[in-house]
Amino acid sequence: MSETDFYAGYGAWKNYETPSLKAKHIAQLDRDVWRPAQMRADHTVLEIGCGTGQVLAYLAHKGVRDFVGIDQDPKLAEVIPASARGHFIATPVEKFLAEDSRSFDRILMFDVLEHFSPSLGAELLKLLRARLKPEGALVIKLPNMSSPWGMQHQFGDLTHRAAYTPGSLRQLCASCGYDEVACHAQITGSPFRRLADPLVHRLFGRLIMTPPEIWSANFIAVVHRGGI
Repeated sequence: MSETDFYAGYGAWKNYETPSLKAKHIAQLDRDVWRPAQMRADHTVLEIGCGTGQVLAYLAHKGVRDFVGIDQDPKLAEVIPASARGHFIATPVEKFLAEDSRSFDRILMFDVLEHFSPSLGAELLKLLRARLKPEGALVIKLPNMSSPWGMQHQFGDLTHRAAYTPGSLRQLCASCGYDEVACHAQITGSPFRRLADPLVHRLFGRLIMTPPEIWSANFIAVVHRGGI
């Protein structure tokens, strides 16, 4: 028997549609990405696996002019928001890196790294490190396998090939030459839930022997390029 290609029909399963960019989305991305990664409008930015383009629309909203988003599914071109459509390229990451020699201040990968095996993920991170400017950084979002809440995200997609905790991501990045990995929780939901979650997790942390470093279902890492 041959293995099933779960990417066949992936777009239909994901039900691609043009995303909105509301005030709540902007506030979330400000908390998750813009401030932790110290991003600026004059940065050059690459997003790998940009999907339907919400983050690209966010970058346009923030006044970033030099940015590009790539994804391997050409059908996504039909749903990328108008403000970012000219910045989208349908191409596999390997082909893009082979054909485009630019370097970037920030490279974003949201829900992408888990689609590669650990060894292929390491190869990708090494290639990306060579494309970061000296003060550049990766911003990576992943399901948090140190938390019980992360399992629904990790195992809810059959195309996932690797699972990470903040600790194992640091191990992967260290093996690729990066020198600093700052991990933080992705806190989502209503203002009430953003207040209640830390209280509940603090209580859980007192009841179990080995609480996780980060409780949220997903975590975000800002990974600095390190020495030349």
